[in-house]
Amino acid sequence: MSFDLSVPLRSATVSRLRAAGCVFAEDEAEILFSTARDAAELDAMTERRAAGLPLEQVVGWAAFAGLRIAVDPGVFVPRRRTEFLVEQAVGLAGADAVCVDLCCGSGAAAAVLLSRFPDAEVHASDIEPAAVRCARRNVESLGGRVYEGDLFAPLPGTLRGRVDVLVANVPYVPSGDVGLLPPEAREHEPLVALDGGADGLDVLRRVAAEAAGWLAPGGRLLTETSERQCDRVVGTLAAAGLTPRTVTSEELYATVVVATR
Repeated sequence: MSFDLSVPLRSATVSRLRAAGCVFAEDEAEILFSTARDAAELDAMTERRAAGLPLEQVVGWAAFAGLRIAVDPGVFVPRRRTEFLVEQAVGLAGADAVCVDLCCGSGAAAAVLLSRFPDAEVHASDIEPAAVRCARRNVESLGGRVYEGDLFAPLPGTLRGRVDVLVANVPYVPSGDVGLLPPEAREHEPLVALDGGADGLDVLRRVAAEAAGWLAPGGRLLTETSERQCDRVVGTLAAAGLTPRTVTSEELYATVVVATR
């Protein structure tokens, strides 16, 4: 930060955020302070956050698994609980693993895999053009590839039967529950990244139907879900010919299903 941050300015910023309903106003203010280049930019950022934009879209980045992931306006913000999904993927990958990040959003999972395994072959795809543009900045600078299209469709055919780790952080919010999400999600993130259909499993079913054809023998598909949906996710993946198991993190309130070909 290149400008003088006075105590009154700091206090005023925290007060504005708190008045707007930001529960962690002090922490968010610190992020704004560290990002803004001058008082005018700080004021503009504070105004956008107070208006309800996700903090990560305001400052242009999200802290995720030790990385700073670029996040553009209108792009799904990587959640902290998804760090658990990605750490499971990292634990199953290796130096020369072939990895795919489906429904990649900002490309956070792919970026983490590349940061841990620079020589891995990592591909990512998303149907949202804004997400793809953002993911390319995060992933291709590290040596990965990002494609625009629906699930597996844009991936190169040479990946069939070769994928060791397939991360599919698909949308899993039931359509009827989307309206219950926080305003910053439902108003500023793409619906396609949130809405999983009537029971939340529509996209997962499509992934499961094709996964075995893309996975290498012994390859794994990893997907995040909710605790209440977990049994149905396990059943869906088992019906697709995969062998699923469940891992959870109480700290992050995260549930991940790992399914092996």
